[in-house]
Amino acid sequence: MTVRVHASNDGYVIVGQWAGCAAANAFLTHLAGRGFSSATVRACAFEVPNLARFLLDHELRLAAVTSVTVFEWIDWQEVRREPRPAAATRRIGRGAAASTINRRVAAVRALFEYLVMTGVRADNPVPSPRRGQGLRPQARGLLGHLGPGRPRAGGRLVRQPRLLPESLDADAVEQFVASLRTHRDRAMVWAMLFGGLRSAEVRSLRLADVDFGRRRVRVLGKGPKERVVPVDAAFFIELSACLRLERPPGLVTEECFVVLRGPTAGAPVTEAGLRSLFRRHRDLSGATRVRPHRLRHTYGTEIASAVIDLMVLRELTVHVSPGTTAGYVHLSVEQLAAEYGAARARLAGTRR
Repeated sequence: MTVRVHASNDGYVIVGQWAGCAAANAFLTHLAGRGFSSATVRACAFEVPNLARFLLDHELRLAAVTSVTVFEWIDWQEVRREPRPAAATRRIGRGAAASTINRRVAAVRALFEYLVMTGVRADNPVPSPRRGQGLRPQARGLLGHLGPGRPRAGGRLVRQPRLLPESLDADAVEQFVASLRTHRDRAMVWAMLFGGLRSAEVRSLRLADVDFGRRRVRVLGKGPKERVVPVDAAFFIELSACLRLERPPGLVTEECFVVLRGPTAGAPVTEAGLRSLFRRHRDLSGATRVRPHRLRHTYGTEIASAVIDLMVLRELTVHVSPGTTAGYVHLSVEQLAAEYGAARARLAGTRR
C-alpha cells in the first residue's frame, strides 16, 4: 500500500494503491496550469501522500474525510512511526515538527479546495484557522474598513515555536569554503552569504541578470518577486573565474551555474546536486552546521547587526512578513549591556 511520488516530464505524479491518486494528480496538473511555480507543485506532490498513508492505514476514502478526520490525521503525525516492513505500524517517540504538519495541512486544504471547485466534494473538511482577531475588510481601498468585514483566515492549525534564524560563525564558514575546489562552488556560496540568495535563486540565476560593472544581480524569488541585490566583490571575482576557466566552451545555457563535467556537463545545477555538494563538503570540512539557508540567515543577521534600516533589510531579503525580517535583529549580551548603559547615561543627563 505504498504511495510514492515520481518525477515526470510534466511535473510530478503520485502513484500507488490509493484510490485518491487520480484526484491528487488532477490537482497537481491544475496547479501547474494556473502558473504556480514548480517548487510549489513539487511541495504539494510530496505533502499529499502523507494524508494518503493515513487514509490507507485507517481504510478511509477521500470522500469520507471530515474535520474530525483531519484532526485525527494531525494527531497521527505527531507520533513518530518506525519504518514498516509490512502494513503494520508501530509508533514511538516524537513525530513530525509543527512546521511540517502545518505545511502538509496547507497542501491538503488546497487539494480539498480544488475538489470543491470541481464538484467532487460539497465542502472543504480542513478547518481554516483564524489569524489574529476580529474581522478584516470585505474590500481593499481607502474605505474598505467601513464594510461589514469577514473573519480573518489563514494562520496555522498547530502552534509553532517562534525561533530565531540560525546563523553561522565566521570560523565555520571559512572552514567550509576552504574545502571547496572550484570557482563555481565558491561563487554559489558567496551569493548566499553576501547576497542573501536562496538556494533556488542561486540555481536559477542567469548570466543576463548579473551586472559586473555595478556589482548587482537581478533575482527572481518566490512569488515570483523580482529584486536587485548588491553583492560583495568576492562573488563577482569567483563567478568571473568560473566563466573563464571552468564553464564548458560554446555553452548556450543561460544559467550561471552548470554541471562542469560528466554526462550532464552544461546542464544547470539541480536541487539534488546542490544538496549533494553541501553534504559532501560538510563531511570534508567538518563544518557540519553549514547549509544553504543558514548562509542566507547569516547574511541577514550580519546586515542587521550593522544597524541597517529594517525596511531596507526586508527589501534585501524579500520577506513577506516584517516579523520574519525582525527575527534577524537579535543582539548579543554585550550589545544589550552597551545600549542599556548608554540609555541610562542619557536619562541621567536629562534629570540634571
